[in-house]
Amino acid sequence: NSGVSPHSELSSCMSQYHRCLPRHLVCDRQLAEFQRLKEVRAAAQLKNLEDFLRMNHVSLRESMSYSTGMIYRNLGKSGLRVSCLGLGKCGTYIQVAEELMTVAYENGINLFDTAEVYNAGNVISTFISVFSCRRSSLVITTKIFWGGNRPTSGCLYMITQSICNYLYETGLRASLERLQLEYIDVIFANRPDPNTPIEGEYTVRAMTHVINHGMAMYWGTSRWTSMEIMEAYSVARQFNQIPPICEQAEYHMFQRDKVEVLLPDLFHKIGIGAMTWSPLACGIISGKYNSGIPPHSRASLKGYQWMKDKILSEEGHRQQEKLKELQAVAERLGCTLSQLAIAWCLRNEGVNSVLLGASRTDQLMENIRAIQVLPKLSLSVVSEMDGILGNKPYNKKDFRS
Repeated sequence: NSGVSPHSELSSCMSQYHRCLPRHLVCDRQLAEFQRLKEVRAAAQLKNLEDFLRMNHVSLRESMSYSTGMIYRNLGKSGLRVSCLGLGKCGTYIQVAEELMTVAYENGINLFDTAEVYNAGNVISTFISVFSCRRSSLVITTKIFWGGNRPTSGCLYMITQSICNYLYETGLRASLERLQLEYIDVIFANRPDPNTPIEGEYTVRAMTHVINHGMAMYWGTSRWTSMEIMEAYSVARQFNQIPPICEQAEYHMFQRDKVEVLLPDLFHKIGIGAMTWSPLACGIISGKYNSGIPPHSRASLKGYQWMKDKILSEEGHRQQEKLKELQAVAERLGCTLSQLAIAWCLRNEGVNSVLLGASRTDQLMENIRAIQVLPKLSLSVVSEMDGILGNKPYNKKDFRS
């Protein structure tokens, strides 16, 4: 007995064995061992994730979409995870809306945006019961402005806090009854009332009231200016109330300033996220108006004269010329112009989710496939698109850098 442990002798022998091997064989063995350990660690992480989801009664299938590669992002700096694409106003009839929701959900969309004027009806409650999906697996949002049929419902800010609380509670309860839900994930204050100032903090207190009473989890703003959002945040902090987490804003290739310049500052300062709508500019960016106004298109309908005038204006003609150049970019990338436009919105890391509108299932599927175009938008491609558009907003931070 030499006093040396068998383990030490084995280690010594292995060390001498490796020294005798050629250097390239030793490196190959080390790389193979590293790869094996990496795979073992990945398998352990996946098992831990599956165990966690199983404990919380959620399947891995419900957590991600394998078919479309759906991406999930936090809404602002909150803990609410939303799909990078959401479904907004869909269809005109209940049956069409149900079909669109089904297609959206099956392709990984968990965000469904409603409003008082949308034809949501009982679609969401029917959808939940038919698919037996957990309410917590969906993110349902609604917008309040009109608030109901009362003469005072059209005013977002009222004279006293009690009236404002009543207004929001009435409007939100009407939305919950219409949707047959116990709570809304995010309630949006849709368009500030210019006739009543925010200094009275009535909106912030009202939103805090409905959240504290379990009718909503978060609240956000829609079509507010950055100054109004900042003021609401300051009021919330001053009076120990709940601040907004998100702004709904229009964002597409011809409307860029707010989302690309103003909202990023609000995100870094107070955690405000961005949920954007109209990525195709009411269908203008789809390319269907290249040769004028086709019959049965939205711009040809009654009540959309403003859109027709916009398309036929001098600026509208310039936009159509730019879209023809962008069409060539889309063809080179192997996608449609609509998919290119939606992917262009998604490439902005400050955008948490892009709301889609659709009237047909094939149209919705085409738009969802824009996620697959996202990896193709390299810096050179984006730079080329910016050169065609010629409207990249001025950013002081970019200038300083």
